[in-house]
Amino acid sequence: MKKFINFDFGRIIISVLFLGLAYLFKENDNLILLVISYIIISYEVILMAFKNIFKGNFFDENFLMTLATICAFFIGEYAEAVMVMLLYEIGEYLSNLAVNKSKASITSLMNLRSDYINLIIDGQVIKKRTMDAKKDDIFVVSPGEKFALDGVVVSGDGYVDTSSINGESKPLRVRAGSEVISGWVNKNGLIEVKAKSGLKESTANKIIELIENSNERKTNTEKFITKFSKIYTPIVVLLAILLVVIPWLLGLDLDAWIYRALVFLVTSCPCALVISVPLGFFCGIGRASKEGILIKGSAEIERLTHVKAIVFDKTGTITKGNFEVIKTCTCDVSKEDILRFAALAESFSHHPIALSIKRAYGKDLNCEKVSDFKEYEGHGVCAKIDGDEVLVGNEKLLQKFKIKYDKDGDVGTLVYVVLNGKCLGHIVIGDDIKEEAYDLTKNLTKLGINNVIMLSGDNIDIVSDVSGKVKIKTYYANLLPNDKVDRLNQIKEENFTAFVGDGINDAPVIKLSDIGIAMGGIGSDAAIEASDVVLMNDDLNKLPLSIKIARMTKRVVKENIIFALGFKFLMLFLAVFGFTSIFLAVFADVGVTLVSILNSLFIMKRRI
Repeated sequence: MKKFINFDFGRIIISVLFLGLAYLFKENDNLILLVISYIIISYEVILMAFKNIFKGNFFDENFLMTLATICAFFIGEYAEAVMVMLLYEIGEYLSNLAVNKSKASITSLMNLRSDYINLIIDGQVIKKRTMDAKKDDIFVVSPGEKFALDGVVVSGDGYVDTSSINGESKPLRVRAGSEVISGWVNKNGLIEVKAKSGLKESTANKIIELIENSNERKTNTEKFITKFSKIYTPIVVLLAILLVVIPWLLGLDLDAWIYRALVFLVTSCPCALVISVPLGFFCGIGRASKEGILIKGSAEIERLTHVKAIVFDKTGTITKGNFEVIKTCTCDVSKEDILRFAALAESFSHHPIALSIKRAYGKDLNCEKVSDFKEYEGHGVCAKIDGDEVLVGNEKLLQKFKIKYDKDGDVGTLVYVVLNGKCLGHIVIGDDIKEEAYDLTKNLTKLGINNVIMLSGDNIDIVSDVSGKVKIKTYYANLLPNDKVDRLNQIKEENFTAFVGDGINDAPVIKLSDIGIAMGGIGSDAAIEASDVVLMNDDLNKLPLSIKIARMTKRVVKENIIFALGFKFLMLFLAVFGFTSIFLAVFADVGVTLVSILNSLFIMKRRI
């Protein structure tokens, strides 16, 4: 109730009281009461009109309302002048109320940040401001509290609510070693976390900043409305002047035509367009956030509706990216030795394949034995172990160093191990396909997107096997990062193209595409900075959903534009021929604005 009753609401009530008194004392001179009522309700509009005039903005709704009502006073339509401004202010108040409620509901979705954090300092739990915490600090999260920062659980076991970040309603169990994201809520148990970053770099803070800055990225539709208003308003002012000048020259009743011109001016206010169009896109962004989809701005929503081709990375996008050693093939050494050589050579690499090899070896690595480490992008690594040269990588690496090897028929990622120029064998790495990937092409086809392509750095056998299982007909294998860029450029020449990748290794291609979509990796700088859209829970089902939300948002915005302009031109036509009044013109303008706003707000609730 307090939010509803504020200063603007008070002005409306006081103005209504003075207007009511003016009607009560109709028989006496009530002009003073009407003037007081008018000043109370209109002074903000008049001040804003003059401020905008000094800024060079002569033709906005404030100017139109001020001009129309002051002229109404000059022709003796005192009560109607007050009623016009009163109705206008009531409409503005209700519009602002609806818009603020919408923004509040969207902000509540993004209410991820925790202002305070319980840090463990010298064995004591001390409450500090989250902005004062830094990387590697240990903090405690009690049941019901938000995780203030991204981090790794060091002790404790329990379930967390992740819905605020990824829209997933099912609680997630975490234990020592589990990664947690700021904005998640601890459901039960006491959990200690080691911070991976400070507040500024936290996932929650990045999401909030993106939502808050989303209005800065304007769509072509919004730019059109801005340009349209700048041209439209001066034209209607000129037409209103002609409605007075031409009848005056023809000797017609001047007062009647001045009144029609005033009605014409009031009717012309483009409030519905100015408010509802940006609000529609803002609600689209909010709805996507509610579903676990982070869209950077309204321009990105509009671009999503144009997508005709979607290009997918394989690893971490179509597949889970959880690499595991599934087979070890050797020639003259034991399986343990080949894993040891591979793990030591990969000891300084953080590539997912390198990590899977080190996990499979499962023993502590003496990195002092390793020297001259070098990583070849898209190929593998080279290092010296106790003075022996070891190569670990794919066929390209062996071809680069002219190493002879026997090609195996195993399906999977083959990592060859070479010692002093001799191939000792290979390790087969497996990666499971995501469950939702099997229905991916079917779901995209339903949306009219038939051009689905997969790009991968893996060998042709693996890529062919995966693409066959998920029914992606067009695929390209053995691609280095620059090859992906070249291939994407070719695809873009024929179609408006989205690229979907893991947001880390594919950042250059994501940035190059018409619209870049990052799968998961919500906490990574590469995902947020390079992409236009982030699917926050690594779920491929969110991709067609994001396109549906974008299309629904664009459809609602178009409905608002057509409805507002159609009704506006009808009322302008009626105003010219004297079939309406200022009172009805304002009432209609307020009504159209509110209907358009409500239509925009339904984006948050509509079934897709």
